[in-house]
Amino acid sequence: MDISNIVILVIIGVAVVWTIMIYNNLVSIKHNVSKAWSNIDVLLKQRHDELPKLVETCKQYKQFEQETLQKVTEARSRVQDARIKQDIPALGAAETILRGGLGNIFATIEAYPELKAVETFQHLLARITGLENGIADRREFYNESVNINNVRIEQFPDLIVARMFNFKPFDLLEFEKEQLADVNMRELFA
Repeated sequence: MDISNIVILVIIGVAVVWTIMIYNNLVSIKHNVSKAWSNIDVLLKQRHDELPKLVETCKQYKQFEQETLQKVTEARSRVQDARIKQDIPALGAAETILRGGLGNIFATIEAYPELKAVETFQHLLARITGLENGIADRREFYNESVNINNVRIEQFPDLIVARMFNFKPFDLLEFEKEQLADVNMRELFA
């Protein structure tokens, strides 16, 4: 075997090892995105299960605003549908509506001191608030994982392997502009 054949075999060997390393790294990143989505999905499901309890507790107070409760119930269904379909853009839009409805419930509750004093209600409120905070944290982790994936499959030399093995970008979980704006407290309590 002459030197040129050995050089060619070494170059081929290095290219194969390089491709395997990049491929394995891209697979790991892709699975991190899936894991991050699963974390959000668990919290969304838990919140989905808690919201009917909150609505029912509020309904026990006949004067409580039925329109607000109806909006939360409808938004909850939209979030659930988007979650099941893993439709990230639709989930962001539905989350915006749901968070607005929850904000209205929390603001309306101020007018019902008897409701605020009920232990079950306090427990539900604390549980939902904790879930909301968890969802926000997990959304940040999900978006970071998506960003890493999307950047890596577009960067050279990873893009060569990504295209060879059909790696795809993921959508960020984004909320509408209203969700990002500061809350107008005067409007909530009007």
